[in-house]
Amino acid sequence: MSDSEIFDRARRRRRRDRAAPAYSAYDFVRAHMLEGILERLADVKRTFGDVLDLGSFGGAFELPGARIARLDAGYRFARSAGGVQADEDRLPFADASFDLIVSAGVLDSVNDVPGALALARRALRPDGLFLGALLGAGTLATLRAVMLEAETERPAARFHPQIDVRAAGDLLARAGFALPVADAETLTVRYRSVFDLLRDLRGMAGGNLLAETAPLTRGTLARAADAFGARADAEGRTAERFEIVYATGWAPDPSQPRPARRGSATASLADALRSGETKR
Repeated sequence: MSDSEIFDRARRRRRRDRAAPAYSAYDFVRAHMLEGILERLADVKRTFGDVLDLGSFGGAFELPGARIARLDAGYRFARSAGGVQADEDRLPFADASFDLIVSAGVLDSVNDVPGALALARRALRPDGLFLGALLGAGTLATLRAVMLEAETERPAARFHPQIDVRAAGDLLARAGFALPVADAETLTVRYRSVFDLLRDLRGMAGGNLLAETAPLTRGTLARAADAFGARADAEGRTAERFEIVYATGWAPDPSQPRPARRGSATASLADALRSGETKR
């Protein structure tokens, strides 16, 4: 692992291997992401023959009629899905290998996100589609708040940097994708205790993967549990947010629509504004 990397690659692999046997009991966030990806694919009027499931977990993504290659950073997930084990920012595939790449629930814990997206774009054939979903800015807002309360004097770095919608679109453009689009939706889950939330995070391989972080003490955890419980509703449950960012981009191709050439407009902005003022 490089000294400049945010996440511990070896820890990430271990956490994924630990989560793999019981993952189906904790896959609700990724299942929601896959539903969103399939909804967006339904709006694309074309077929895809060669597909890469980038960060496959157990291989739940399916697309009838397609040949699907799968990749996961964890050995157990890769083996169970019949795929290859590799990090998303170190792809082992040749350029122009796929018509479609989907990625659900992994890019928020990849060290080199711009590099991973650039490699995905290179692995796509011209006019190929990338469709990703990741946990973005606003995720685990409640847990963040209660941990700050629990560690007021000396808060430790326990949460991953987060990507918002605007940054997701910028990353796609930076990686060379054409027609980049990003949008977000919120999944809210209500928990009886902070321990139930932490159990789910471990089960979905979503725990802390930062390269350097302080151990979580019993005192800190007890204070966080109290603060979490203090936010409970009348039914004794506390709401937590999972903010899902969807990112869509196309590998460039001459057939795609392009912005109009600068200076090619037939009417001036000033005239349009004057016209608008008159109508008001």
